Amino acid sequence: MATGAEKLRIDKWLWHARFFKTRTLAAKLVGAGAVRINSVRVTKSAHGVGPGDVLTFAQTQRVRVIKVVALGERRGPAPEAQALYEDLTPPDDTPATAERVGARPTKRDRRALDALNDPWGEGDA
Repeated sequence: MATGAEKLRIDKWLWHARFFKTRTLAAKLVGAGAVRINSVRVTKSAHGVGPGDVLTFAQTQRVRVIKVVALGERRGPAPEAQALYEDLTPPDDTPATAERVGARPTKRDRRALDALNDPWGEGDA
């Protein structure tokens, strides 16, 4: 674990590492208690992180597990940001696109499906 001099605010580090577009979004996530540092829930965005800390947080319906490697001095380009962390998130095994099952539906099939989804029978009124 790092000493006090080698720490950076969690919201600022998440922003530097380009996990969030703005520092405000990072601070909101931390304030909601959705970030863990070394398995301990953090609710203050001023909490410090340093090299060796492991962060766990949700991002775009995935749980990310990140190990802090460096702190960084600015929010630079993507290659610079990727050098700040090591991604420990297990790979996602679900396919990126859904496979088509069967033939393409016909116009008649679409109308039958629309009739099922329209409980009041109002149509396109």
